Amino acid sequence: MLSDPSVLNPAETGIMTAFRSEFLNVLSNRGFIHQLTDATALDERAAKGKITAYTGFDATADSLHIGSLVQIMMLHWLQKTGHRPIVLMGGGTTKVGDPSGKDESRQLLSNDTINANIAGIRKNFESFVRFGDQGNDAILVNNAEWLDELKYIPLLRDIGRHFTINRMLTFDSVKLRLEREQPLTFLEFNYMILQAYDFAELARRHDCVLQMGGSDQWGNIVNGIDLGRRIGDFELLGLTTPLITTASGAKMGKTASGAVWLSPDRVSPYDYWQFWRNTEDGDVARFLKLFTLLSLDEIARLEALRGAEINEAKKILAYETTAILHGVAAATEAAETARRTFEEGEAAEGLPRHAIDAVALAAGLPLFAVLAETGLAASSGEGRRLIKGGGARVNDEVVTDEQRRLTDADLRDSVIKLSAGKKRHVLLTIS
Repeated sequence: MLSDPSVLNPAETGIMTAFRSEFLNVLSNRGFIHQLTDATALDERAAKGKITAYTGFDATADSLHIGSLVQIMMLHWLQKTGHRPIVLMGGGTTKVGDPSGKDESRQLLSNDTINANIAGIRKNFESFVRFGDQGNDAILVNNAEWLDELKYIPLLRDIGRHFTINRMLTFDSVKLRLEREQPLTFLEFNYMILQAYDFAELARRHDCVLQMGGSDQWGNIVNGIDLGRRIGDFELLGLTTPLITTASGAKMGKTASGAVWLSPDRVSPYDYWQFWRNTEDGDVARFLKLFTLLSLDEIARLEALRGAEINEAKKILAYETTAILHGVAAATEAAETARRTFEEGEAAEGLPRHAIDAVALAAGLPLFAVLAETGLAASSGEGRRLIKGGGARVNDEVVTDEQRRLTDADLRDSVIKLSAGKKRHVLLTIS
């Protein structure tokens, strides 16, 4: 039967723990640590010399979104403090689907789609870690290398015997789905076994001693530590991060128009900048620590700003996060576009664009439908409510008529500027 290792949870104790290693001091001071399986052992290893650690990502899309950004930033700081990161891509586990935090089974993807997704996700990481084969260069590993080669009966005999159904039913990823009377397939039920096997395999292949993940991965990490001890006499360690929500309690990274993706093909640098610029006042200091490379002294200075000055801190947050992902030039352009748009009121060239058909525009397009189509509203119904509440603007003029239609009479220099509130804008162009 699997047993939980000792736990240190700074988030619950409220105690700032002083570590010997630079790695854990950085993570602790910036708010990354939720739970550690053995704080003393990890601190000693990280202080003594280079360690190898990994975080896993399933390849369900061709880009990650900012819900993964805490884990990505941890890999950055791991490398920055002299250690070696492993980016583990779930080419094998994506075929199963992680039930953690999910209400239903994931759609099964083909091998070609999974491989294409992995190629896209690697590009996300290139902004945060340095890949290579020297020193503490990061490596990207695909768990399909070993999971695809497993034979079912040997897996059940050699690995499955270390897991009990009683124990597996206690983990949240399984328990919550069953409590809600939502289907949990036998395929998904095997996910925790495969993830545990990943940890043992990375220990064997790459001398990996630490798995890092979100708080919902605690059970999977503990399983991997126990399995590594049983089948390879590996002394493995685990670290989880807190669930990141906004000051108002919303899930981090969700907007009315969907997830905030890291790929510029999905979310433009300008929209990415705008997402961070719209951070709630109560989140600015915390997000500066988690998602930027600014020094803690500089963050403390920004944290002290009050009133209207907090907007300057938000702009710095937006600039720094965008510069890390998309580069300094893109961050500078996004900031300048926002300045011209909001401070000078012009339809700046850097705004996101959406093409509309010229014939349809001449005939008239319902404004509420266009708001939904462009992502400024989540649905046509929300578009109607936005208009009724005075939150919609056409060419910077407030519109309150729910029946308002866009026509070619609204064109200004061949574009129409649509706005939802004061901070979200799209330029309509003719196709």
